Amino acid sequence: MSLPDFSLVRSSGQPYRLNEYNGQVLLIVNTATGCGLAPQFTQLEELYQRYHDQDFTVIGFPSNQFKQEKVVDSDMESICQLNFGVSFPLNETVEVNGPKTEPIFQWLKQETQGLFSNNIKWNFTKFLIDREGRVVKRYSPTTSPKAIEKDILKLL
Repeated sequence: MSLPDFSLVRSSGQPYRLNEYNGQVLLIVNTATGCGLAPQFTQLEELYQRYHDQDFTVIGFPSNQFKQEKVVDSDMESICQLNFGVSFPLNETVEVNGPKTEPIFQWLKQETQGLFSNNIKWNFTKFLIDREGRVVKRYSPTTSPKAIEKDILKLL
């Protein structure tokens, strides 16, 4: 089993495919720099730094669906680096709900259906994916990244 072959675009405009991360443990997060939960960026970065050499990656997907992302894609990496120390990959701004939902979020929600309502309720919803490309857990926005560390360790 492997990750789906989604075409994605970094906030810098660089295209890539999700399956370039085959064999890695991923934590996918919908983010927003203006959200009250934005301090989670720091904990996400700590996890990324601690486990990146063990093939763990955090991927941030900025979304303005909750009206809390005012940073444009071209400034996203520099703003997140400056304000939160972020070095993990950030994508272009996406929609996580509704008719224009980014396909990766359609897939993530489908894979965790029944565990939560299908819609993403708020920024910083997190999805943990194992090395085989299976979505193993979905976390609520208020779940701190530090609380996810034990689940990450089980997959590494």
